[in-house]
Amino acid sequence: MTDSLNFNNARRNSRLPSAELRAKRRRIRMFKNGLSRFGITAAGFGVVFSLALIFIYLFYEVMPVFKGASVTEQTSYQAPGVSPDTQVLHLVMERYEELGVVFTDDRQVTFFEAGTGLIRNHEALPLPADVEVTSFAKAEEINGLVSYGLSDGRVVLTKPEYRITYPDDERHIEPSLAFPFGAAPVEVDPEGQALRQLAVQQSARGGRTTMVVAQTDDNRLVMAELSTREDMFSGEVQTRANFSKLPELNQEIVQILVDKELRSVFIADTAGYVHYFDIRNFRQPELTFSANVGQGEPVTAMEFLVGAESLIMGTGDGQLSQWFLVRDEQNNRVLERIRDFRSHGSAITRIAPEYTRKGFVAGDSAGQIGIHYGTSARTLLLQPTVDTEVTTLAISPVNRRLFTLDANNQLHVAEVWNRHPQISWSALWNRVWYEGRSDPEYIWQSSSASDEFESKFSLVPLSIGTLKAAFFAMLFAMPLAIMGAVYTAYFMTPKLRGAVKPTIEIMEALPTVILGFLAGLWLAPFMENNLPAVFSLLLGLPLVMLLTAVGWKFLPKAIRNRVPPGWEAAILLPVVLLFGWWMVNLSPWIEIAFFDGSMRQWFTEMGITYDQRNAMVVGVAMGFAIIPTIYSIAEDAVFNVPRHLTQGSLALGATPWQTVLGVVIPTASPGIFSAVMIGFGRAVGETMIVLMATGNSPIVNFNIFEGMRTLSANIAVELPETAVGSSHFRILFLAALVLLTFTFILNTIAEIVRQRLRRRYSSL
Repeated sequence: MTDSLNFNNARRNSRLPSAELRAKRRRIRMFKNGLSRFGITAAGFGVVFSLALIFIYLFYEVMPVFKGASVTEQTSYQAPGVSPDTQVLHLVMERYEELGVVFTDDRQVTFFEAGTGLIRNHEALPLPADVEVTSFAKAEEINGLVSYGLSDGRVVLTKPEYRITYPDDERHIEPSLAFPFGAAPVEVDPEGQALRQLAVQQSARGGRTTMVVAQTDDNRLVMAELSTREDMFSGEVQTRANFSKLPELNQEIVQILVDKELRSVFIADTAGYVHYFDIRNFRQPELTFSANVGQGEPVTAMEFLVGAESLIMGTGDGQLSQWFLVRDEQNNRVLERIRDFRSHGSAITRIAPEYTRKGFVAGDSAGQIGIHYGTSARTLLLQPTVDTEVTTLAISPVNRRLFTLDANNQLHVAEVWNRHPQISWSALWNRVWYEGRSDPEYIWQSSSASDEFESKFSLVPLSIGTLKAAFFAMLFAMPLAIMGAVYTAYFMTPKLRGAVKPTIEIMEALPTVILGFLAGLWLAPFMENNLPAVFSLLLGLPLVMLLTAVGWKFLPKAIRNRVPPGWEAAILLPVVLLFGWWMVNLSPWIEIAFFDGSMRQWFTEMGITYDQRNAMVVGVAMGFAIIPTIYSIAEDAVFNVPRHLTQGSLALGATPWQTVLGVVIPTASPGIFSAVMIGFGRAVGETMIVLMATGNSPIVNFNIFEGMRTLSANIAVELPETAVGSSHFRILFLAALVLLTFTFILNTIAEIVRQRLRRRYSSL
């Protein structure tokens, strides 16, 4: 017996590993654990590092948007062709920034090289010797037309022209003067009085071609409507003129402007008022409105922004403000003060609008220049530039070079950096009063066919649209996914669960572009044509399911016992399908009985806008996309609730539903909450479904029957179309940064809440 025990012990000991082998295995296990720990840690830091790189790259692309302007002087020289006893009336720079043009009051026009001041061409206006130049005016900057008012009531209209050639593959610009109305002076005042103040504007519309408005020596306000016709044989330009008068003003006039549509005349006076004349009826113009712009200070400068809709007013105390016409409560057009800019502190002497943007450069009597922008209400630069008064300014058509002429006729040439003036935090997130609008609004409209288009870059409609799409998707998906997960994990038989769970999870592999395609081309028209069925299903289907459950409860036990526990859900399938089929077929009859044949028209008559591609369609389509995500995570959380908790609850007399509500759901709440937040994060970042099923209209409301535009869809639509490095390009990167920041903050809050729920219910 003893020998047998010793033999068994020896045999057992021979099977045990030696101390050396155990130590070796321990070292291998520790190495594997260390390697796994290192790999997991490295992967975690890699994710954090990748997110940091994404943030850094987005910041790198976005930061130039909020950079101010800079002006760097390159050279200065005495203004070419200008003698001490002459006055510079106007200064222009051509689009290649190689040549400048000086118009002086001694009838001379000088073309010179911008970098050196070397004169390239010098022309004298073909004016009669017995007349004097008494006034000067220019049309919109991009047009280039200028007008000299003469002492005999006539004007000469001219504009610089540039002939570009490429000898030896180098650009050569040959400047000259053109006379679109002929070289001979054109009559404006039939009485022949000298023109003291002058305004000119050319329109691209037919009919009225050019309008000239002038104040004569005897204080009359006269208008001339000019049109031209070229003789097809001789090439001679014939000018026709119609004449009219404006109501007289008793104030001393500072400046006159005519808008581009040739419908309005604005006259500024020394008392600080701007008077608006409606000239749509050319024969009977009316003084419609007078605005107190200067508040006691005289208006010292007044110019149109590009497009000739907004007026920039400069006053004697250095104030700058933007005004344009809006409709009042009586539907009358009145001048409204829209926004103010940073004060110069000294009288504004000159305003030079940009050619293609809503910006301008202002000079003052103290030698300062300021770069301002209308839409964003930004003052990007305000700095001293010259030692004396700024008398004339000229910005290049591409906004990269600036001429500044001081009181000593010294011309200063400077390089300008001002690439993204239309962007500011205020314009991105606050209401902005845009030209042509009756009130400040949130608008995203990045492009237009008009050259004078005012970019509208409000991120509010896109952010609201993102939240709107995610909200309605979660409203549809969250109840179905969570309740389905609870039922599958706790009540469903394992065999049925083994078929249902993989089927729902495999839905996640369905490409969202397919869902978006089906939502836009099939679901949206179907819902529009069967609105009663849609609402009947949303409201009536839960009620039908409850009634089915109540009816099942009152059936005889012999019938109920034929269905094994956990298979009750199969009974609902024919009920749901039958009810859905019945509602779709009943939908036309419901519309005829209750909505006069069209539920959509009934919505319209009730004042509710209904778009075919709307938030309801997106909610259903995107809800199907995120249901598998929420369902899978929530089902695992519920299924992994420890059995001893549920069994203990049942043993204490609780019903299965009481156990679910009091034990299972609280214990699984961290996982359910994580499922909801992950689903919400996916809904926020979804692109293809909202791109194809929303109509992509950037509006600010939560109407379920209207569409929206989301941040992600907007990036997908517009990024391929925009110019790299442009303001639009960088704003789209800012939208991506906003989306990333939003999801990052959301996920951080979700993780904090999940950890608190986990600590709270970990003692169960």
